[in-house]
Amino acid sequence: MRVRELVSILNQQSPESSACSWDNPGLQVGDFDWEVSKVYLALDAEDDVIRHAVESGADFLLTHHPLIFHGIKKINSDDFIGRRILMMAQNHLAYYAMHTNFDIHGMADFAAQKMDLKNPKVLEVEFIQDGNEEGIGRIGTLASAVTLKECIDLVKKAYDIEQVKVFGNLSDKIQRVAISPGSGKSVIPAALEKQAEVLITGDIDHHTGIDAIAQNMAVIDAGHYGIEHIFIEYMEGFLKQQCPELALASEPHRAPFQIL
Repeated sequence: MRVRELVSILNQQSPESSACSWDNPGLQVGDFDWEVSKVYLALDAEDDVIRHAVESGADFLLTHHPLIFHGIKKINSDDFIGRRILMMAQNHLAYYAMHTNFDIHGMADFAAQKMDLKNPKVLEVEFIQDGNEEGIGRIGTLASAVTLKECIDLVKKAYDIEQVKVFGNLSDKIQRVAISPGSGKSVIPAALEKQAEVLITGDIDHHTGIDAIAQNMAVIDAGHYGIEHIFIEYMEGFLKQQCPELALASEPHRAPFQIL
């Protein structure tokens, strides 16, 4: 399979045209005519990830977050992004990123599915396609009301994480749940408008959290990595089904930080 064929398949799942205007998904390093036999999956194109991909014998690196967001005037070894681009090019490793296009077509539904949300709807609508709302996050209901503490336990189990940051009263009963993997500060108005009783997301600061409580919505901050690492699991399943001829490998599940 050539890079262009794999890119076409990935675009069928998450069209690059669906990404937010500020985003930069797509083929960031490589030649569309290169051959692909093994794909390495990760959340970010970090130094260790690229090295692991090369050591595994992969010729295609697929991540959620793009390495290149802004214009680059020089590609050399004095800059960490330049070093990563050079490492991939020198090792004939094509690199592709699926970011907000995957958030819209994949991440949101999979995150809601893992929480077993009933009747999930788009949380923040980005556009209408074929009469259907498409956008960031999902909002739905749990099968029955639980306490905020019980919801926290569900979140930890669903996304395989050890700790979360919580804004809210642990004994409050909740059933209507909004989920926005990644950084969710911007979706709080949509979650409040749609009467979410708790928002599960990441990267929530002090003032945003206490302001949410003041408006009668709890927040469970599961971390940016905490939910979005499910990208790897989802794409493993997708590629096994759509491209069974490709070998797959992935970066081990580990947060890029430690809490001491």
